[in-house]
Amino acid sequence: EYEGDRNSEGQRHGFGKALLPNGDTYEGEYECISSVPNVFQGTYRFKNGALYTGNYLQNKKHGKGVFFYPDGSKYAGDWVHDQRQGYGEYLYANGDTYTGEWANNKRHGQGTYIYKETGSKYVGCWVNGIQDGPAELIHRNYRFKGRFLNGKPLGRGKFIFDIGCEQHGEYIQPVQEKEEEEEEEAPLPLEPIWRASEITKLTPWSPHYED
Repeated sequence: EYEGDRNSEGQRHGFGKALLPNGDTYEGEYECISSVPNVFQGTYRFKNGALYTGNYLQNKKHGKGVFFYPDGSKYAGDWVHDQRQGYGEYLYANGDTYTGEWANNKRHGQGTYIYKETGSKYVGCWVNGIQDGPAELIHRNYRFKGRFLNGKPLGRGKFIFDIGCEQHGEYIQPVQEKEEEEEEEAPLPLEPIWRASEITKLTPWSPHYED
């Protein structure tokens, strides 16, 4: 069902409301055939409870927009051809938040992730949704500066404590020992181990020096 503006040929063009066969609804701008596609605004309500309100280009989410998901999570930011891409903020169902860069619906580039349960904060690089690159992990009374690889700290870094000192060292990836008999399931990767080298006063340091 459609109620709204039409052009001289009776096609949907301008502002209108539509009820789709699957139960979804759309309210906003319509654009009939145009030599130069324009960005227009609208609100799309999904039957499952999700809702998107923002810009469209050629019937795809494109530009600025806000998406409310059925689980209570929410994304507000940039879209490119129906995907989260550019800069935006995501509020997750568990209360965690991510603010930063996106590409192909994944956290990608510089961003800040805040864990609601602990209050800890990751500030640094992301690659395809995974913590990867120079970063800082900030806790209540101390923080870690170093590099991450595949979501885990790895290589040289330092812990900075609020009492005014630092512990330098490196995270080392343990070698997985092979069992005599091969197991059906692949063993889980071992967690990196922190090896401290020295304790100093506060010093300037950047993880980029490793590059």
